[in-house]
Amino acid sequence: MAFGLAELVHGVYQLVPSVFVALAQAIIRLTPGSLATQIIETLGKAGVPVLVGCLAAGALAVAGLLAYLSLRKPLLALAGVGVLAGVAVAAAFNQPFVDPVFTPLTVVGALAAGATVTRLLLRASGLPDVEAGVPAADSGSPDARSPVVRSKEAHSEGGMAFGRRSFLLLSGGAAAAGLAAVGVGRALAGGEGAEVSGTPGSHDLSRPPGGPAGGAAGGGTTQTARHDTLPPPPATASIDVEGMPPLITPTEDFYLIDTALTSPRINVDRWSLTVGGAGVDNPLELSYGDLTSMPTRESDVTLSCVSNEVGGGLISNGRWTGVLLSDVLEEAGVSPEKIDRASEQLVGRSVDGWTAGFRTELAFDGREALVAFGLNDGELPVKHGYPVRLVVPGLYGYVSATKWLTEIELTNWDFDAYWIQRTWAKEGPIKTQSRIDTVGDGERLSAGSVPVGGVAWAPHRGISMVEVSTDDGETWNEARLADQLDEDTWRQYVYEWDARPGDHTLKVRATDGEGQTQTSRQTPPHPSGATGYHAVKVSVT
Repeated sequence: MAFGLAELVHGVYQLVPSVFVALAQAIIRLTPGSLATQIIETLGKAGVPVLVGCLAAGALAVAGLLAYLSLRKPLLALAGVGVLAGVAVAAAFNQPFVDPVFTPLTVVGALAAGATVTRLLLRASGLPDVEAGVPAADSGSPDARSPVVRSKEAHSEGGMAFGRRSFLLLSGGAAAAGLAAVGVGRALAGGEGAEVSGTPGSHDLSRPPGGPAGGAAGGGTTQTARHDTLPPPPATASIDVEGMPPLITPTEDFYLIDTALTSPRINVDRWSLTVGGAGVDNPLELSYGDLTSMPTRESDVTLSCVSNEVGGGLISNGRWTGVLLSDVLEEAGVSPEKIDRASEQLVGRSVDGWTAGFRTELAFDGREALVAFGLNDGELPVKHGYPVRLVVPGLYGYVSATKWLTEIELTNWDFDAYWIQRTWAKEGPIKTQSRIDTVGDGERLSAGSVPVGGVAWAPHRGISMVEVSTDDGETWNEARLADQLDEDTWRQYVYEWDARPGDHTLKVRATDGEGQTQTSRQTPPHPSGATGYHAVKVSVT
């Protein structure tokens, strides 16, 4: 009941965080790095559901313990409720954008309501009277067998003792009401229009930023900034084969992996991006309008997660809109020649405190690293980092792709960002990889011509060749490549295989634009990304 009421308030007023989510995030944040990595490697995507289930079970166990304690030592039980309130408030205040008044009031009010319901149920059960030496209603009496008949205890303090089925109906109803409140709260919190202004969709990216749709904060300028757009991808950059992934991943299909259990809801009118740290001669604080008033551009970039298994799906290709990171740094007085040991790492911080860091020089080496606010000709979705995120070609997301970006800081290489503290590699260049998409593992095929195709990627290096083996790597055949859309994107390939009856193991390997062929050595994602050839086994009849 307490969780349900708190969740309902969160749904109505999102500056009061979800207490349950805040507690789960606190557990994630406080889990030692080596243990966190072991859990991720063992449970994978099941880690979050397991965490949520354990937290729910733990909360119920603590609540039950406090209820039992209240029968013997009410003051101690009340103190336990106070500890719960303190833990919940502390966890809530570690979330971004918290109302300092309504948040503790919500926690205290929800726990008070839950404790009141518990006390009423205990009274209804007759348990307090049992502890006082007064027998409750005989569970074998007609009253206990009836779900509706109640009996008044002669020596109770005016309380009612219910039959067992009546009590189960009452407690079940209270639980159902609490769960219903959770459901309504989650539904309200999931709505796109939670904030009065500045929500996704309120800024039109189809018009040049800085004009009627943008402008500096406060409307101080109407100057139209340069907006470099890309033409539609040429038809030659795609291969039309069944099972081939689209060249540009639709926004709704873009892969998603986060440490945040829920996406922070940010009112862009109150959001800002600060740029500071070592070597920053002109510290900045940019509003959304300030940022979109700068010269913007579109870039096609493939992003990949370091935890992607060989042949896995944690990779997508998008068309991003934003401001060059180098332009933002230059506005802050940073230039390549000024980078020294004190400023050699660029750290991005999210509104929820998450950090990622990479070498500052990579922002100036020619790659189109973006402070991005758009994806696939639309605004950046909330779950992908609205209002602003970093997109750095050639680097895994864990060292570069800060979502819900609110701070850029230049510091020394000694600082360890979120995942580095959890034993992942300090630098995260994306490894050359390839994947078979048009043929599935275990598939039964008909003899004859079979197109074996998919995508290969080596962002910021490009792909120069893809080879397919149909005999478990004994021999290799060069595949036909689509035109390279950009060296920062994946590249489609296909090999027309004359399939003969029998069992076959298909493999694929790619060579990047620098002439380096991906390694055949099989390694797991931890600590710096998986390697090896993607293989599928098929039967041909």
